[in-house]
Amino acid sequence: MNIRNEEHAHEMLVEWQKLPVLARKREIKLAMGKLELSSMYYEQKGNDKGMKRAERCIFILKEHLVTLEE
Repeated sequence: MNIRNEEHAHEMLVEWQKLPVLARKREIKLAMGKLELSSMYYEQKGNDKGMKRAERCIFILKEHLVTLEE
């Protein structure tokens, strides 16, 4: 799943609540990986706005992932 923005990240977290914890962790990690690639792409293209948006989405997902690992 490609996360488009911060709002979409929150929507996907709600959607993933329906999944078992291990599946939820997997989905979050996959999304974070894609966002990291997007961030690098935006950085290479000089798109600071896109890079920061991807980084904020990563932060949102990481915060949630930490709560699952406690």
